[in-house]
Amino acid sequence: MTTHQVISDIKSALAKAYPEGEVRAFVRILFEEWMHYSTVDIYMRADSEVPPFVVEKMRHAVQRLLRHEPIQHIVGVAHFHGHRFAVSKHTLIPRPETEQLVDMIVDRNQDVPDLCVLDIGTGSGCIACSLARALRFAEVHAFDISQPALDLAADNASNLGVKVAFHHVDILNAVPQPQQFHIIVSNPPYICMHEQQLMEDNVLRYEPHSALFVPDNDPMLFYRAIARYASVALKPGGKLYFEINAAYGNATAQLLANFHFAEIEVARDFYGRDRFVSALWLP
Repeated sequence: MTTHQVISDIKSALAKAYPEGEVRAFVRILFEEWMHYSTVDIYMRADSEVPPFVVEKMRHAVQRLLRHEPIQHIVGVAHFHGHRFAVSKHTLIPRPETEQLVDMIVDRNQDVPDLCVLDIGTGSGCIACSLARALRFAEVHAFDISQPALDLAADNASNLGVKVAFHHVDILNAVPQPQQFHIIVSNPPYICMHEQQLMEDNVLRYEPHSALFVPDNDPMLFYRAIARYASVALKPGGKLYFEINAAYGNATAQLLANFHFAEIEVARDFYGRDRFVSALWLP
């Protein structure tokens, strides 16, 4: 089959399940990952033959997409902050909003060498590895409660050629070492259980609920634990950065004020929603 024929079959099979633009994105990703085609190649090589084993992989991918499995799980890779990260059922798929969080940290700290940084709830390691690449001579540590996630994150760090110290830690029960870090960052679970009804099947069925959800009666569960940890583990003048549930910007800021953090700022993502909170530790 030619490239044109394979694409035509994919579009036909997925037409009723996904918007046209999303189908085009799936085609681009599949051909990029499995044929090493750029977007231009897809058009320039429309009459080129696709190897039969790749055609079969594409057909299998379509069946998985029809079950609403994330395209990143199908190809095993997600792109984040200019890097490729392996992903699996044990980790969240990195989101563009989280790239904004990394950009915020880099923009504010890129001229400071030798920072000691901690990423809490690292998952695939996308935040920790990206900061290790972007910050000058940073010493980067990362916590996660999931050993399979840590194993995957360690592979990602190795593939990117960065040094990150990964630790198997439950932040809800962690005991901090005093004044260890200049920066602590976290994108913890923050979706309340009642919000499941608003979410897509590809998230609910295929991404780890332990990395997504918090109890309805305690949406600040992880932010409170991390703030408590950071109030000991941050050096004087250290900075805390959160990704947050858009509904709890003010609540998160008030929580940090209760722990006596200073210069608390709530920032919006590119959709205009409260998505990030930063604060300064001045004991």
